Amino acid sequence: MSHIQETTDHLLSRRSFFGRTLWGVGASAMASMMPSRLLGSPLNASFAPRAKRVIYLFMSGAPSQIDLFDHKPRMQDLFDKDLPDSVRQGQRLTTMTSGQSRFPIAPSMYQFARHGQSGTEVSELLPHTAGMVDDIAVVRTVHTDAINHDPAITMIQTGTQLPGKPSLGAWLSYGLGSENNNLPTYVVLNSTWTAKRDAQALYSRLWGSGFLPSKHQGVRLRSQGNPVLYLANPEGVTQETRKTMLDGLGEMNRKQFELSNDPEINARIAQYEMAFRMQTSVPELTDMSNEPDHIYDMYGPDAKIPGTFASNCLLARRLVERDVRSIQVFHRGWDQHGNLPRDLPLQCKDIDQGATALIQDLKQRGLLDDTLVVWGGEFGRTIYCQGKLERTDYGRDHHPRCFTMWMAGGGIKGGVTYGTTDDFSYNIAENPVHIRDLNATILHCMGFEHNHLTYKFQGLNQKLTGTDAEANVIKGILA
Repeated sequence: MSHIQETTDHLLSRRSFFGRTLWGVGASAMASMMPSRLLGSPLNASFAPRAKRVIYLFMSGAPSQIDLFDHKPRMQDLFDKDLPDSVRQGQRLTTMTSGQSRFPIAPSMYQFARHGQSGTEVSELLPHTAGMVDDIAVVRTVHTDAINHDPAITMIQTGTQLPGKPSLGAWLSYGLGSENNNLPTYVVLNSTWTAKRDAQALYSRLWGSGFLPSKHQGVRLRSQGNPVLYLANPEGVTQETRKTMLDGLGEMNRKQFELSNDPEINARIAQYEMAFRMQTSVPELTDMSNEPDHIYDMYGPDAKIPGTFASNCLLARRLVERDVRSIQVFHRGWDQHGNLPRDLPLQCKDIDQGATALIQDLKQRGLLDDTLVVWGGEFGRTIYCQGKLERTDYGRDHHPRCFTMWMAGGGIKGGVTYGTTDDFSYNIAENPVHIRDLNATILHCMGFEHNHLTYKFQGLNQKLTGTDAEANVIKGILA
């Protein structure tokens, strides 16, 4: 008998022996009867998917749609005029502007032009994006229930403002499983940014698994030091020693599973085994020395700096090549309550070339057809100025009523502009798209009818799109 076995058996009391016997007798039979989702196996998609994987480029802080994608030329004639009450309609305000005596209109100071065969209007701040408009669908009428950053980011990532629910990537991991046994199903990349240093924190719950087994949570890859903490062997520990240790730990965990039948134990075993395999796969993934110069030229000079958005976009493409299911690239610093003309161009320069190169790179490799790419933030920005208004300097408050996102790739029609806002980019005039609709559309592209991807928790069939409201696929942008 091995030392591990002796230790394990010693830990089993007389009482736990009977419990183990009870579970052990019927374990195989019960497993054969349990639904595959309870065993952590991939579910069957509702229909043939158009996309196998998702890259989500998330602009934390909320980009100003008025200055980037939602051109409102009439506002030039209304500079410093009060936003009409008939437009504002007594809608909810943040505490940052609720005390203002007036709400002066701040037109965008940036030029817009039509691009591509589609004639999509894009700001001068995004020249590279402007060159790929025929590959993307611009959705101008996204709206959300939240007006402050943390609940809004939580909502767009998990489908609800309340913490504790699974993220989109976790849902996809649960529903579709993995196509690569040596890398996590869901990978998170946090990028550096150029604008002001203070920005909203990003909590690990934003890529968490919530009530789903923990093996479905996102794994963050760091740009400095070891890509994954505690992945490398400690000094003096060989690969063989670590493997022996993991084998013994796995044996003990399987004994514990016989006692409790807790699926989280199996998730733990899977995570330990994945970590062992990642010791080889992660260094190979993150070693980009074999990328040719013309690829770096495509992504721009920042691509050679680890942790930049451009570098992370290139890494995202490498993850796609290795069949990672979900990739989340965060970029912070988009919260321009003031000094927008100073900070917004810096943010745009950070992401413009990298995001465009990612689409081009996927396309030239034949990967865009089955890879869905999503770009956007948690809400939009107000047409009225927060604080002092000048012709060349202004800021904008939070605006959940309408904002712009774009999508490309598997299942999405390129060269489309969907939805219309009013002259003030304040209210939706045509084709509203709630966050639930956006998530339903992502699931649709991945082969799921959103009402069918569920998990029983607290007496409810929980869904990414929620349990108490309708969600509709955005059919106008589907290929």
